[in-house]
Amino acid sequence: MYTPPKRVLKNYADILVNFALNDGKGIKKKDVVYLGVQIPGLPLGREVYRAVLAAGGYPILNIMDDRFKLLHLENASRDQLLFFPDKYYRGLADTADHWVRILAEENPTYLKKTDPKKIMLANRGVKPFREWLDRKEDEGRFSWTLCLYGTEGMAKEAGLSVEEYWRQIENACFLRAKDPLARWREVFTHMKSVLAKINDLPVERLHITAPKTDLWITMGRKRRWLGGSGRNIPSFEIFTSPDWRGTEGKIFFDLPLYHYGNIVKDIALEFRKGKIVNATARKGERLLHELIAQKNADKIGEFSLTDRRFSRISKFMASTLFDENHGGPYGNTHLAVGKAYHDAYSGDLKKVSEEEYRELGFNSSVEHTDIISTTDRTVTAILKDGSKKVIYEGGEFTLA
Repeated sequence: MYTPPKRVLKNYADILVNFALNDGKGIKKKDVVYLGVQIPGLPLGREVYRAVLAAGGYPILNIMDDRFKLLHLENASRDQLLFFPDKYYRGLADTADHWVRILAEENPTYLKKTDPKKIMLANRGVKPFREWLDRKEDEGRFSWTLCLYGTEGMAKEAGLSVEEYWRQIENACFLRAKDPLARWREVFTHMKSVLAKINDLPVERLHITAPKTDLWITMGRKRRWLGGSGRNIPSFEIFTSPDWRGTEGKIFFDLPLYHYGNIVKDIALEFRKGKIVNATARKGERLLHELIAQKNADKIGEFSLTDRRFSRISKFMASTLFDENHGGPYGNTHLAVGKAYHDAYSGDLKKVSEEEYRELGFNSSVEHTDIISTTDRTVTAILKDGSKKVIYEGGEFTLA
């Protein structure tokens, strides 16, 4: 099994603990960090644990074994799948200041033969835990980040050797740079410059045109664009959670979706009055239909653009974390069906109720699935005065 050099893993851990968490500022002394790591990713997990201790934090470790997850899904009853130990999760939500998740699937298709409905049922069971953390994050008391540890199985699904796969990870995350944190700060400074410009625009609607794509998205009231916060490493996307009710038209996604241990290829979605009215896929269409059949998963929760100048990811990685940050010749666009991000609200997050989020068109769902397109596209903003401005073209933001 391939293991990256120690220096690469130490740099990776340093980025996660001392940069990605706490909105680019890193953890503070005595912060509690909940560390979840899949077994193949333990070499990186140990370095993250060490970095938390060195920063004066308190690590809590959760080692995840995919074989136990599979065993549970295959053998548990409906009641067991929905079982929610609320006192345990309430205590964890109250205690953790940060959450680091290391994705490291030995076999990305290990759930291939599992009934997707059972997977979705189990996800529904832990929804209260996610909602507690969301509220804590809205109040500025919780941060999280997600990263990828490459395995032989993941590389195989992407059609790469494990060494090639890790080169993509190293390049994307600046893991061999002399000062990786300085490189990340430089990228985030450029991203925040774009954010400042796009947030200054009084955007009413967005029109996305590309091959097999003609889509309209309504921004909605009290919205802002986000990016460069450290949630997800790498993260080069600039995104928002629009008013789901104003989504109209069609969009095609050329990048395959790996989800619930299955692959879905050539997804095409059609929206009418904010809801998906037609969904097709060349492969995995049954899973796609079951996914969007979940409550509110037939509506969008996120619209995102990645500028090719920021991202150094040039290969398909068979991992949403990397694919949603794909650079390549045209950057990428992705939509997430399902849950919206509350922090796309432009006001004081501490003062907004769930009812107000609903009234503003922020979608709520247990699902949040990103679907990605890397084809050349033009994004035109229709401003509140009726004028038009191209904000993205040829894989780049065009804001002067």
